[in-house]
Amino acid sequence: MALTEARRTGDFILSEANGTRSREEVTIAAAAGAMIPGTVVSMLAGGKYVEYDDVGTDGTEVAAGILYAAVADSASDQKAVIIVRDAEVNASRLTGSNANAVADLRALGIIAR
Repeated sequence: MALTEARRTGDFILSEANGTRSREEVTIAAAAGAMIPGTVVSMLAGGKYVEYDDVGTDGTEVAAGILYAAVADSASDQKAVIIVRDAEVNASRLTGSNANAVADLRALGIIAR
């Protein structure tokens, strides 16, 4: 029997800026659903965050950060922390990432290795 370990809070981070400079507290939209640490997120026009979607046309097609800790599926908005700048991350530990997301993150100062 194989065991699979769940993603842990921040386990995708290789390095980040001192203190909490790399992190921001944001609002996850109620409709976003459950997400695990390392999920690439996008900001909607209203300032709320959802999972990145490369083929979206409502702001979801632009990566705006990486979810630091898991969020549950919720019928209401919830607070969460995301990595938004000055960090190196393990590309293989990101969820929902592709070449376009990596380029968007690089523009924010988040380098996927």
